[in-house]
Parts: sequence; structure tokens; C-alpha cells
Amino acid sequence: MPHALVAGSPIAHSLSPVLHRAAYAAMGLDDWTYDAVECAEEGLPALLGGLGPGWAGLSLTMPLKRVALTLADTVTDLAATVGAANTLVPRDGRLHADNTDVYGIVTALTEAGLGEPASVLVLGGGATAASALAALAQLGVTGTRLAARRPERARDAAEAGRRFGLAVEVASLDRLPALLDVDLVVSTLPAGAADPYAELVAGSGAALFDVAYGRPTELTGAVESAGARVVDGFPMLVHQAVRQVQLMTGRDDVPVEAMRDAGSAELLRRARVSYGA
Repeated sequence: MPHALVAGSPIAHSLSPVLHRAAYAAMGLDDWTYDAVECAEEGLPALLGGLGPGWAGLSLTMPLKRVALTLADTVTDLAATVGAANTLVPRDGRLHADNTDVYGIVTALTEAGLGEPASVLVLGGGATAASALAALAQLGVTGTRLAARRPERARDAAEAGRRFGLAVEVASLDRLPALLDVDLVVSTLPAGAADPYAELVAGSGAALFDVAYGRPTELTGAVESAGARVVDGFPMLVHQAVRQVQLMTGRDDVPVEAMRDAGSAELLRRARVSYGA
């Protein structure tokens, strides 16, 4: 029985099991399973060592995307250049690391009509910010700004962007008012962390892509109320999962809409539970 997992910490909120299981059902992979496992960085080697025969792949969320590179036997050029892997797949007895976040971001922005931004500000400096910079480079952006709470901790992400040919200007979020003369803001901050900057971003008139998904945040609400285009992280999550299913199953006939519908239904269910409906 082939099985796959998503691992990270915290993991209880992950929508990946819903998306992957929906794909398996639509593809007729009735004997495949997909579960979620709580795992911190120090626990990843033991988790990998205990997977045993029959495992088809591992999806990775924070904080495992960088340490995964050190545990893989082979790493795609994309994952190595980004400096983060969100997918581990066994092949011929070896562990192969890849990054599908970049594909997810490119596809989400393109289908939302935001695939040709002239100027961009990225909020945050972690692994997802590095993937966002790689995606922007693939979309033809040549330079961007990167604003983080601690600019010194954004160096790895900035260097990743530069490896993709981007001119990256790093600044503190304290300087945000001077950085918002852009067409697109990409927030890679955790859900709610960008809310203190909601009115500033909304006042800029820029479109917003926020990788957080699920419940609307002050940031997305303010920008939407101001009349600018808003895309949350759900389309990115769906499309990166589509690419993961391709890698894990070896099949290209992955049912995007079935996965999107299942994810949307689960988010609606969670919202009803949250609000006591």
C-alpha cells in the first residue's frame, strides 16, 4: 500500500491531506494513503528512517524546508538555488529533494492575472520568501524589494533571489511607508503577522498576494476594501500539491479542480466550526 505524508510543526492545520486524498480518489488510487505528522527539525532524520517500504513521498512545511536539503541524496537545481525543499521522493533507493512552492506561486499569480508585475515588494525573509523571489524571477521580474522584521535574518532569502538574477533590496519593515510604490505586494509572513501594516499596504493601491490561507486577515480585508486585487495562499497550496502528486505518483493526469473543490469545502467546514455555525 503506497503511502505519503506531510510533516512539519505545527501540522494540525495542514490542508495537504485533504488535497492529496482528493487527488488519489479522483485518480483511482484507492490503496494510497496520506497522513500528517508533527515533526520538528531534529526529528526529521528519524522520521525518514522509519518510513519503511511502500512510502511514496513526503511533503514538508515549516520548519523542515531547509534541513531537508541536507538529508537528501539528490537535489534539483531549483531547490538548491532556492535553498529550500518542500518535497522528498524516494527513487531507486535514493532520496530526491524538490521544490514545488515556486511552481505553486507562479501558477497562482498567473491564473489571477498578476503574472506580469512591473514592481514588487516581498514581506518576510524565510524559506517561502526565497521561493517567492524565485517565482518572480521566472515571471520576468528583474528587481524587487524585500522587507523583514529582522533584515539580517533575510540574508539567505535575498541571496537566493540574487542567484536567480534578481536585484534584491533588503530593508526593515519599519521602513514600509517608503517601500510601497510598487504594483504588487507579496506577503510571506505568518497569518496575522502582517495585520499591523494592513492600512499602509491598502493605501498604496498595490495588488496583494498573501501566502496565508483560510480565514481572511486584516491585511487581505483592508486591501480588498480599498479596491485592489487580492489573492490568498489557497491557489498556491493547490498548485504546489498538484506538482507533488505528479512527483509522488509518476502521473500527469492530476485532477486540479477536484483538489481545489475538496480544499474549498474543507476550508468552509473549518470556518463554520470556528464560528459555531
